Amino acid sequence: MPTAKNLKILLVEDHRDLAETVGDFLEAKGFTVDFAHDGQLAMHLAGSERFDAIILDIMLPGIDGIEVCTRLRKDLQLTTPILMLTARDLLDDKLTGFDAGADDYLVKPFELPELVARVDALIRRERGVTSAYTVGELQLDLDTMEASRQGQPLKLSRTLFDILRILMRESPKVVTRDAVEQELWGDDLPDSDTLRSHLYNLRQVVDKPFEQPLIETLPGRGYRIRTSASD
Repeated sequence: MPTAKNLKILLVEDHRDLAETVGDFLEAKGFTVDFAHDGQLAMHLAGSERFDAIILDIMLPGIDGIEVCTRLRKDLQLTTPILMLTARDLLDDKLTGFDAGADDYLVKPFELPELVARVDALIRRERGVTSAYTVGELQLDLDTMEASRQGQPLKLSRTLFDILRILMRESPKVVTRDAVEQELWGDDLPDSDTLRSHLYNLRQVVDKPFEQPLIETLPGRGYRIRTSASD
């Protein structure tokens, strides 16, 4: 799959501050982002340029996101993956979005790393790229956001899931602390103990219940997932 630097996202969001925050985070991850603040501009851009994914807010002035999605699918015959954003979390609202042609649905407020993970999953799915990692006893499904070890489900928060995803994706290579922090939080880094705390919690889930640890810290170098317990 092309890197994020080769991927272009259309972000349709009328809340300027939120659009700026989301756009900055996506660009920090390497995506190119175009913005539309209403449905009319969104349809114009989507019809005149090629995007790898569209992030579409439902509550838009004039033409709402449901109508935009419907027109993109029916009138323009676009197959571009569409992720809908909304403050509505009722099942009927979600079903309406899917009926309009949305591929995924994220309820506000949301975590930015989860947004990126879902966009990545949609693009991979659309391109037929594998959406799962297997490293030794560990399995990670990026579409369902489920993880397991030796067939036993692992209950992970979004942040822990993303850390494990990074380590498994790069395994058996060592991932530096800076690289993990940059991918998780971009330039908006938390305090220096935050990643250490998350790694501790990740080990409690991934390693503690099992005989051999797989998450390894290499002092001065970074972290890695062993390909097997004997490595």
